[in-house]
Amino acid sequence: MKRSPDRNSFQAQNYINRCKQQGEEPRKDYLDIYQTLQEQDLLREHDDEWKKHNLEYDLRSTEWICTKARSSQSYAQNIYAAMCNQDWQRNDVWPRLANQTWSCSWRHAGGIVADMVESGDYIDWYCSGIREQGALEIGFVPEGTVTEEIREDFFRLGWLPVETKNQDDY
Repeated sequence: MKRSPDRNSFQAQNYINRCKQQGEEPRKDYLDIYQTLQEQDLLREHDDEWKKHNLEYDLRSTEWICTKARSSQSYAQNIYAAMCNQDWQRNDVWPRLANQTWSCSWRHAGGIVADMVESGDYIDWYCSGIREQGALEIGFVPEGTVTEEIREDFFRLGWLPVETKNQDDY
C-alpha cells in the first residue's frame, strides 16, 4: 500500500518552526503525539477489517490508479476533490442494501492523495480546488466535484458516488 514518507509531518514541522522562532526547545512529549498517531495509522492499515469497504485502502493499494495520480497533478487533485463532501458506496449487494457508505474529511482526503503519490502531506492538497487563482485552468476542480474520469476510475475500483437529494426535493 502506498505511503508518503512525509505524511503526518506538516503539523509537527510547524510546531518545531514556531519553537525555533520563539527561541524555545520543542517539547518531546508534544512531538511524541505525532509519532504515536503515525504508529496507530500503520497498525490500523494492517487490520483486515479496516480494509473492507474502504475506499482509502482500495485507492492506496491499486497500482494503476496510484500511477495515474503520480503522473498527473490535476488527476491527483481531482481524486482529492471527489472525496470531499461526497459519500461513496461499494458497488456490492450488502453495502448497497445496508446503505453502508464511506466518506472522509478534506484533511484526510488530502492525506490519502499524498500517500497515493508518495510525496508530501495533506496540506499539499487541502483546499486545492479553491485556494489558487487559475487552479481551474490547470485542471483542478472545486471540492465535491466528481469528474467523469474519476467517476469511471472509481467505478472500476468498485465504488459509486452516493447521489444526494437537493434540499428542495424534501
